[in-house]
Amino acid sequence: MIKVDISNVWGQLALPDLLAIEKDVFDAHMMLTDGTGAGSDYLGWLDLPVKEETEEIRRIRFAAERIRKNSDVFVVIGIGGSYLGPRAAIELLQGTNHNIGKGKGNPQIYFAGNSLSTRSWNELTRLLEGKDFSIVIISKSGTTTEPAIATRALRWLLERKYGTEEARKRTYAITDPTSGALRQMATEEGWETFLIPPNVGGRYSVLTAVGLLPMAVAGIDPMEVMAGAYAAKEAYDIRSFENPAWLYAAARNLLYRKGKAIEVLEGFGPSFKMMGLWWQQLFGESEGKDGKGIFPVPAEFTTDLHSFGQMIQQGQRNLFETMVRFDPPAQKLTIGGDYKNLDNLNYLEGKTLDYVDEQAYLGTLQAHVDGDVPVITMDMGPLDAAKVGEMFYFFELACGLSAYLLGVNPFDQPGVEFYKRNMFRLLGKPGYEK
Repeated sequence: MIKVDISNVWGQLALPDLLAIEKDVFDAHMMLTDGTGAGSDYLGWLDLPVKEETEEIRRIRFAAERIRKNSDVFVVIGIGGSYLGPRAAIELLQGTNHNIGKGKGNPQIYFAGNSLSTRSWNELTRLLEGKDFSIVIISKSGTTTEPAIATRALRWLLERKYGTEEARKRTYAITDPTSGALRQMATEEGWETFLIPPNVGGRYSVLTAVGLLPMAVAGIDPMEVMAGAYAAKEAYDIRSFENPAWLYAAARNLLYRKGKAIEVLEGFGPSFKMMGLWWQQLFGESEGKDGKGIFPVPAEFTTDLHSFGQMIQQGQRNLFETMVRFDPPAQKLTIGGDYKNLDNLNYLEGKTLDYVDEQAYLGTLQAHVDGDVPVITMDMGPLDAAKVGEMFYFFELACGLSAYLLGVNPFDQPGVEFYKRNMFRLLGKPGYEK
C-alpha cells in the first residue's frame, strides 16, 4: 500500500481540521461507490481492475505479440488520456530513453496525434524511414482534430508502404464499442479493435486497452499491472483515514481552503515526468470547474530545484507540494575518488548515487517545510508493473474523492470545448461560421 505522510502539513493544518472533514470524505466515497454523485454515468473505471485474465486482455496479448514480431516501430495515436497513461507507464518502468537500440521483437514506441506541430510530424516521418511499423488509433469519437489528422497521415504512409490489405493488418483501433466515427471507420476497414467502455472517460481509461496494449507492446505484462490495480481496489476500500487515498484527498482540500491553490507533484528523476503529466490532466480536468480547483503542476527534482526551486522556497505562500519517492533500484552506482579532487567531491567517495539522492530529498523537504511550504510525502515502495497499476488506481480514486469534496463533477470537461469552437470557426469548419 502507498504510504501517505501528512506530518509536514501540521504547521498549516490541525488535527481538528482533519476530523471535521472526515464525514465529507466518507460521503464522497459513498457517492463514488453508490453512483449518487454528479457524473455517475462515468464510474466504470472503478471496476476495471480484474484478478483473472479476461478475453479482452488475451486479445491484447496476442495483438501485442504480432506487433512485436512484425514491427520495428509502434505508433500510438491519441491525445490527453489516450496517450498520457501508457506513455507514463512505459517511461516510468523503462526510462525516457527506452527506444534506443530497439527494433523488431521489441519495437520502438512513439506517440503521435497529441499536437499540431509540423516539426514533430517531420521528426516522426524521419524516424519511420526504412522501418516496419504498425499503428493504433485511440479515440472514442475519431473526430478529435489532432489524432484525426495524424490518423489520415499515418494511414497514407502505411498504404503507400504496404498496400491496402497489409496496411489494414497493421492498423488497430481502441474506441467506443458501438458508436462514433472511429468505430464506423474500423468496421468498414476491417481493423482489429479494442474497447473503451462507454462508462469510462478518457482520463480514467489507462486500465483499459488504451493503456494495456501499448504497455504490452513495450513488453510490460498487462496482468502484472492489473494485479497492482486490483490489489489497490481491495486495499483502498477502507472508509477511514487509514486509507491513504482518503488522507491525500482530505489534506489537499484542507490546504486549498487555507489558500493553497497550487499543488506541485514532484518525482525524483526524469522517468517520472510523464506520470506527472498524466496526474496533471487527471486532476486538472476533473477539478478545474465553477471557479474552483487546485492548479496541478508536475516537477522533476532535483532538476527543477535549479529552475523554479527559488519560487517554491521564497515565492508566494499559495502552494503546497506532494513528493513521491520509490525504493532505490537494485543496481547501484558507487561514486569514485579523484586524487586531484578539483571538484571537491572526494567526501562522497564510496557512497552510492541513491544515497546522495536520498539526502537531497531529505534536505529539500526540510528546507521547504522550514520555508513555510506544506509538504505531503508519498512512499511508493518498490517500482514495478504492479506498483504502476496501483498508482493509477490510487490517483483516480483520490481524484474522484477530491473533486466531490470541492463540489464539482469529476467526470466532465465542458471548458475544453471553448477553444475548439474558436479554432473551428477560424479554420472554416462547417457549422462554426458564427
